[in-house]
Amino acid sequence: MPGFYPVNEYDLAGFAVGVVEREKILKPSNVKQGDIIIALPSTGVHSNGFSLVRKILAEQDLNQYINEFGQSLGQELLTPTKIYVREVLPVIDKIKSIAHITGGGFYENIPRAFGEGLAAKIELAKIKTLPVFDYIMRAGNLELDEMYHVFNMGVGMILIISPEKVDEILKILNESYIIGEIINHENGGVILW
Repeated sequence: MPGFYPVNEYDLAGFAVGVVEREKILKPSNVKQGDIIIALPSTGVHSNGFSLVRKILAEQDLNQYINEFGQSLGQELLTPTKIYVREVLPVIDKIKSIAHITGGGFYENIPRAFGEGLAAKIELAKIKTLPVFDYIMRAGNLELDEMYHVFNMGVGMILIISPEKVDEILKILNESYIIGEIINHENGGVILW
């Protein structure tokens, strides 16, 4: 944008678009009680919750080295968002449903992956939370529930699969891990315990 940015500086943005044949679309109606929820790890904050991050960290030096991160605060916050296509495509025929954990965190994204009368029961102790989220939580004096409303907490995508497919999926996606299961629940949603 001439006149807005100094010479030799650029503002770069990108996006990804996916296309799928209608008959191959994963349907939330395929999910049933007893199905397993598998997490694919995120690389960091991804592109979510940066309004809150900016508010919390506005006074902090982005160049400060943070031991927990092994790099500066600014470098950690700018870790690129992972796109999961390479991981997911080889196993897509073994997945019942899927949810990308983007803006809205767990509470808004995961329920889109299953139908009414079901809930995702997720065990907090199994989630491999990245240090950046602990850092943000401490710096902002935020409640854990709010963190799960806004951020991916180290889970970039979840896959919902049949119990008999678990070992196969975990073997193929060696960084993936189980975080919960689908249960019958009249109110639906996500239950963190």
